[in-house]
Amino acid sequence: MELGGGCWLEIEKAEREKRRELVLQGPTIDAKIKDSGGLSIQVYDLSLLNYLEVSHCPSLRILQPELGKLLHLQSLILCRNGLVELPTTVGALRSLKVLDVSGNDLEIIPDELSQLAELNTLNVSCNKLQVLPGTLAGCLKLATLNCSHNRLTEIPQELFSPQLDLLSSIEATENEIIELSADVCNLVALKVLDLSKNKITEIPAELADCPKLKEINFRDNKLKDKRLEKMVNGCQTKSVLEYLRVGGRGKGKGKQELNDKDESKDKKKKMDRRQRKRDPQSEDAKDDLEELNKMVVRVLNVSESLGTLTVQVTTTVKDVRPYIVCCIIKGMNLKPGNALKRFLVAQTKLHDEICEKRTAATIATHDLSLIKGPLTYDGRPPKTLKITPLGRKETNAANLVRQLQFEAEEQRKLKKRQNVSGLHKYLHLLDGKENFPCVIDAEGHVISFPPITNSDKTKLTKSTKEILVEVTSSKSLQVCKDIMDALILKMAELNKFTFDQKEEVTLEMENEGSCPAMDACPQQESDNSPELIVQQIRVVDAQGNLKVVYPSKTDLNLENSILTVLR
Repeated sequence: MELGGGCWLEIEKAEREKRRELVLQGPTIDAKIKDSGGLSIQVYDLSLLNYLEVSHCPSLRILQPELGKLLHLQSLILCRNGLVELPTTVGALRSLKVLDVSGNDLEIIPDELSQLAELNTLNVSCNKLQVLPGTLAGCLKLATLNCSHNRLTEIPQELFSPQLDLLSSIEATENEIIELSADVCNLVALKVLDLSKNKITEIPAELADCPKLKEINFRDNKLKDKRLEKMVNGCQTKSVLEYLRVGGRGKGKGKQELNDKDESKDKKKKMDRRQRKRDPQSEDAKDDLEELNKMVVRVLNVSESLGTLTVQVTTTVKDVRPYIVCCIIKGMNLKPGNALKRFLVAQTKLHDEICEKRTAATIATHDLSLIKGPLTYDGRPPKTLKITPLGRKETNAANLVRQLQFEAEEQRKLKKRQNVSGLHKYLHLLDGKENFPCVIDAEGHVISFPPITNSDKTKLTKSTKEILVEVTSSKSLQVCKDIMDALILKMAELNKFTFDQKEEVTLEMENEGSCPAMDACPQQESDNSPELIVQQIRVVDAQGNLKVVYPSKTDLNLENSILTVLR
């Protein structure tokens, strides 16, 4: 059979209806590609196309050179296939704005991409690339570059050209990059830079000169400056950039090599700090102690707490999502300014990153005052699992999933894109499940339906004082613990930030019978300190035998963290 031959009704229909968008994806298309020996060559005759997506087809190994005929193409989505190369004729797609070739087996990117003058988004993540072509600097409208999960040892020097004045986001996590060029300061539009999980030893001080930089991630590198290493693992971007701006701890360290005299001064400062620790009455020692207390977490053991909350895990949930850890957080101040919003945004970011878009684990947070224990972690048939989802009316899980699927389809049609947002992008995690996981309180109310949603009845508000946190996973108990550790570190960081900002308290009145005069009430003691208290929760099996307690003595032992845990 001719390569790419055979009958493709989808393509014939698109040609007949003069469509401008075409999506080919999934097992059916993959089988056709396998039988035909490749993508049908007919697709390249659809000269009106401005959007083409061919995805989730592992049998697709190459694209024919005729790809260059699609001169009106603006978006080319080729994610999660088996591509081993791109044709050089991709450079002929002069109208192309978005190119996504993530999740393939590419080892090289053709230099001809430099001819794509309109390209603003390039995603080459999750391939086998060892180098990026420096010629990409010719894409002067490039705004977003994602080259994560490859084998790169460097970001080409050419990509730090002042001509790339629209480049606002670079994601290069999980590569083998050993150095970041000091010319990064030339990227005047850079807002996001993610170089986590690489082999970087130094962060250039010039990074602080990027005028619009809002978010950086250098976690899991081997930085020589151990103070800086701790900061990148636990501080806001603003604090890290300020540290770099002043040259590090020694007002110049990091910008240039210290001479012998500077090293001598640094040693003297260390001796002075030791002396201050021996003399707790000194003002400097008090200042150091106050700084330490800004990021303190105190663990409250089960034996120390009254009315201890427990979670019982049933056998039904074993085959669905078997692992869960929980704890209670006290002292999280959500009242001032945007504190609540910052926390919810951070939780969403954790879901996308370390939770791997909820495939590894799911985080849920609740207002503890609205929950009656003990809790049960169970698996229930979709039609009998009733919940009031966030922002929706009470329904059963079957109807909720059906409604979300309908909304997802409408969203695809409206945006003419295959990707969806919000809860809709997690629906596939429930495929093939006879029972759905849920957390139920003592009154029979479902408060959580992982990995989809929480109950609207237990959602956090500005008046929330104590937070129940749960992390569930289908992978392992250790995954739950690791993510809970990361969440608590983030909560401590946010609470410190809120404390330092001293934002105005604007307690919004919720329909919870709250007192109209609460704004005038004196601040509670917890509002005057950023210290968090983490109260343990025991998880037991159906017979009452202990499965896990969090945090145990082995939890919250965070390396390179500026968090102090008091037990």
